[in-house]
Amino acid sequence: MAEKILMPQLGASMEVGTILQWYKQEGDYIKAGEPLFEVMTDKTNIEVEAEFSGTVLKINYQKDEEVPVHKVIGYIGEAGEKVTEDTENLVKAAAAASIEPTKGNPAIEYLNSKKEIEWNDKPRRTPAARKMAKLMGIDLKNIKGSGSKGRVHLSDVEKYLAEAPSAVKATPLARKVAEEQQIPLDGIKGSGVHGKIVRNDVIEKIQLGLSDRQKESVITQKLEGMRKVIAQRMVQSAFSAPHATLTSEVDMLKVKELREQLLPVIQEQTGERLSYTEIIMKATAKALSKHPILNASLQDDTIIFHKKINIGLAVSVPNGLIVPVVENVDRLGFADLTKESKSISRLAREGKLKPDQLTGSTFTISNLGMYAVDSMTPIINQPELAILAVGQIKEKPVGVNGTIQLRPMMTLNLSIDHRIIDGAPAAAFLTDLKELLENPTLLMV
Repeated sequence: MAEKILMPQLGASMEVGTILQWYKQEGDYIKAGEPLFEVMTDKTNIEVEAEFSGTVLKINYQKDEEVPVHKVIGYIGEAGEKVTEDTENLVKAAAAASIEPTKGNPAIEYLNSKKEIEWNDKPRRTPAARKMAKLMGIDLKNIKGSGSKGRVHLSDVEKYLAEAPSAVKATPLARKVAEEQQIPLDGIKGSGVHGKIVRNDVIEKIQLGLSDRQKESVITQKLEGMRKVIAQRMVQSAFSAPHATLTSEVDMLKVKELREQLLPVIQEQTGERLSYTEIIMKATAKALSKHPILNASLQDDTIIFHKKINIGLAVSVPNGLIVPVVENVDRLGFADLTKESKSISRLAREGKLKPDQLTGSTFTISNLGMYAVDSMTPIINQPELAILAVGQIKEKPVGVNGTIQLRPMMTLNLSIDHRIIDGAPAAAFLTDLKELLENPTLLMV
C-alpha cells in the first residue's frame, strides 16, 4: 500500500512550506533516509529525507508551490502501484474502520485492486495556472492539462491563450510580468508583431501610475519567500504587542580587557575566537536568571515562564534574517558558548541548520556591533516578550571620577511587550545587565 509523503512541520510556528526542488521524480526509486525534496520554511531551507524506501509513485505539488503543513504532497510505494485522487480519503476510511486489510473492507479492497476512478470535479491545476486563468478570465475546464492525471500547468494556459483566436496576444514574458504585478492584459496596446503585447508594454502600463521622476529609475521586485514571511511577522508583532523600548549606555572597557585575556586561551581550546557577542550573551543569560519575566513568552492568555535560558541569535542571510538558538546559555562556559554560537552562525549562513536549532528560543539578541550602527529599536520575536539590540562599541568622552576620559561605549536597546512587562522590571533587568558588563568578573561567580 502506498505511503504518504507529508509536508513536515519544521517548527512550532510553521504553517506552510514552499517546495524548492525534488531530488527524485515520479518513477524513481529512493531509500529511506535519502534526501527527497527541499522545502523553504519561514526561517530557512531544509532538506527533507524519505521516511520509506520505494518508488516515487506520485508528486502532487511542484517547485515553488506553497503547501500547508501535514498536507499530502506525494506517495511512495511499489513500482507500478496506482495512486488515485481518492487515495488519501481511502486511507483515512481504513484507519477509521480499524479493520485489518481483509475482504469486506471497501477501502482496503479498493486500494488492493489498484483501480482508478475518474472524477468529474473541478479540473486539477497548479496555483500558477489558476492565477493566470483568473487574471485572463478563462475557464480551466476548456483547457487540456499536460500534467499527471490531466493537471493543468501554467504552460497549458499560455498555450491556450496563444492559440485561441479571440485571446489577447502576448509574449510569455509579458504574461509573466503581468501576472506577478496583477495587471490585466486587456486594454494594453501591444507594440509587437501584429499587435502582440511584449514585456515593455506591460512595464509601461505599470509605470503609468508612477510619477515622472520615478519612471526612469523604478525596478520592481515581488515580495515572496522568506522576505514575505518576515514582513508578515514583523507587522504582526508590531501591531499585536505594544512595544516599549529602553536604552542604556555601557562602558565596555573591562569587557575589552577580559576578552583580550581569554582570547588566546579559548582559541587554543576550540579553534574559535571569542567575540563580544558571546560575552554579551553570557551576561544577558545571568541577568535573565534574576528577572524571569524577561525570559517568558505569551501563549493566548497564559504567560509561560521558561526554566531554560535559550538565546536566539539573529543572523543575516541572503534576502532575510533567521534566529538560530543556543540552549542553556547560563550553564555554558565561555569556551563552549563560543564554539556553539560560531557553529550555528556558520550553519545558518550555509543554510544547513536543523529544525530543532531554529526553535525553542526564550529571548533574542540582535547584535549590529559589527556595523556603523550606534543603536536600533528592535521588534520582538514573538511569542517572546523581549528582545535586546546591541550597537557598535565606540569611543566617547565620558565623566569618570571627576575627569573626562575616552571610553569604549556601547548602546543597548531593550524592547518589551508592554502588555505583560512594565517599565520598572524592564529597567531593573537592563540595570543589572549594565552592571555585569561593566564588571564582567561577576560572570565568573
